Amino acid sequence: MKYVLKLITLLTISNTIKTSNDFKCDNINPLAKFINHDTCHLHLKVHTNFAEWSLAKQQLLRQSFPIEKETRNYVRRVSECVFSTVKPIPLKYNVQLAAVSNYVLSNILDLDPIVALSSDFVAFVGGEKLLTTPLSHRYGGHQFGYWSGQLGDGRAVMIGEYFNQRGERYELQLKGSGLTPYSRRGDGRAVIRSSVREFLCSEAMFYLGIPTSRAASLLVSDDPVVRDMFYDGHRRTERGAIVLRLAESWFRIGSLEILTDSKEYELLKNLTDFVILHYFKSINISSADRYLEFFSTVVEETARMIVLWQSVGFTHGVCNTDNFSLLSITIDYGPFGFMEEYNPDFVPNTSDDEGRYCYEKQPNVGHFNLNKLRAALEPLLTKQHRKQAGQILNGYIDIYKSKFLKLFLKKLGLTFDNNNIEDDEQLIAILLKMMSDTKSDFTMTFRQLGELPIDKLNDYGITRFYWALKKISKHKWYTEWISMYKERSFREQKSEDERQEIMLNTNPRYILRNWIAQSVIEKVEKNDFTHINQVLKILERPFEYQDEAESLGFASPPPEWSKQLKVSCSS
Repeated sequence: MKYVLKLITLLTISNTIKTSNDFKCDNINPLAKFINHDTCHLHLKVHTNFAEWSLAKQQLLRQSFPIEKETRNYVRRVSECVFSTVKPIPLKYNVQLAAVSNYVLSNILDLDPIVALSSDFVAFVGGEKLLTTPLSHRYGGHQFGYWSGQLGDGRAVMIGEYFNQRGERYELQLKGSGLTPYSRRGDGRAVIRSSVREFLCSEAMFYLGIPTSRAASLLVSDDPVVRDMFYDGHRRTERGAIVLRLAESWFRIGSLEILTDSKEYELLKNLTDFVILHYFKSINISSADRYLEFFSTVVEETARMIVLWQSVGFTHGVCNTDNFSLLSITIDYGPFGFMEEYNPDFVPNTSDDEGRYCYEKQPNVGHFNLNKLRAALEPLLTKQHRKQAGQILNGYIDIYKSKFLKLFLKKLGLTFDNNNIEDDEQLIAILLKMMSDTKSDFTMTFRQLGELPIDKLNDYGITRFYWALKKISKHKWYTEWISMYKERSFREQKSEDERQEIMLNTNPRYILRNWIAQSVIEKVEKNDFTHINQVLKILERPFEYQDEAESLGFASPPPEWSKQLKVSCSS
């Protein structure tokens, strides 16, 4: 069998790519059964009394960068600073804690999850109780390919930095906590539907092994927030919510772009040096080549992040430069989606009319964004360094292809072989082509290929339980592809148990499908918080078979009604 196919997604990159005061603890008592006191895997000391907990004594960002002198909170043009002082605006009406991440509380914030039942904790995650001076970050960005000028934290306020017992530093942000100088035409609020999605997906991505920001808590309210969900003139009143989210840094490509665009070169140098010093420990801060080494590292890590996205069908939805982290972690969860039926043109965001950020184009967008980072760094580079930066960027294509091939071979239980690259590319390309032709489920096809013994993968050995395989097995190439796969697998001399173990630990059985998120949203909007905590627990073990998840249909064919679901940038 000889198929001359371009490997979809792998070879898609062209070589010419130029709370409120009246909050009562009774409101959160239903959460008590989801609080897990045994989530601190490192057996570190955790605080059981929130009043004894504190942020870092040294707030590095405030000490290291100029803060805007204007402290009044109104939308404006900001310059010659990295942050503005902004106080969060707490929610007022019927404020309730809907969910917390036990792991984030205990293993990142050194808090016993029991503190979530206290009014002090709720006041903190709602922006009422401040432990230091809060800030919002000024940045710019290219949105859908065009420079948008000043953007910034339009609905996020950083309420402090925390150093945990493991020596890790995290920046804590409240998303949805009201107006900031960067809110543009918005109100700085977030609604329940977008907040549920960000809370769950932040945690789901972590457990899938993908670099990501984290979510500690979700607070909901009856505060009215008016939104036009699909920008079609049908405005409606929704309910406000706040997510406490964390990241080692919220600096992004747009953080540097705005300084270069404004010709604030000294501040550009200071910010870039700060990022290198604190987050890129392997780079010598005194080296004349440090900016080049920094760029090279970001290129490689961004390629790695996008390959990981592709491996689970994750499509970010809004891959603007202001949403791309300098640390190459996934941030700013908006109209994302996990692809169900394999479709290279999958676009989760209804606002993306041209499909700029579809699944297949994410690697290309990574290249585009890295080129904008290169341009932002140019004032810090010598003439020779600028030439080298261009060469480094050109290397992104090969880095991406290599990482993609290795990971997708692993999804098939196979090991990368430098002498077998062309045949391995064909093996993956043909599988993806069959999945595309038959509209097979991306997640469950890979998963079920690993759940069955290899000698049972012929179409006659597949029972109805393996619904995704049943579907792809109807393709005219399937039988011959299985023969190719068997031959390639046997060549490695792995035992069948080894092949299956690799695949079951690489291919999740449960992902945050759009319909699952929607079912949670509908429950939370009715003040039923059982389902969100139930789903969170399932997503914490995506590679393990779970009876509860099976009974909820999380590994079954998606319901027909789910095909009508839409998400947009409106949040």
